[in-house]
Amino acid sequence: MLGMPDDVVRKVGRRIRELRQKKGWSQEKLAEEAGLHRTYIGQVERGEKNIGVENLFRIAKAFDVEPAYMLRGLSL
Repeated sequence: MLGMPDDVVRKVGRRIRELRQKKGWSQEKLAEEAGLHRTYIGQVERGEKNIGVENLFRIAKAFDVEPAYMLRGLSL
């Protein structure tokens, strides 16, 4: 089974942070919009947590983007 390289986890986290900052949202605001905890959002943005598919969809919905956008252009 292929493991998830840390670099990809960090890239997804950076993409989430960039989208959040473009909206002018705090981590608290994103967490509220996505129905997640603020500390989880921070851990994902820093690449400390490997985001699950369900949570990726929740965050994409909060940003009003397709979930595929969150992964577009990223490679293993």
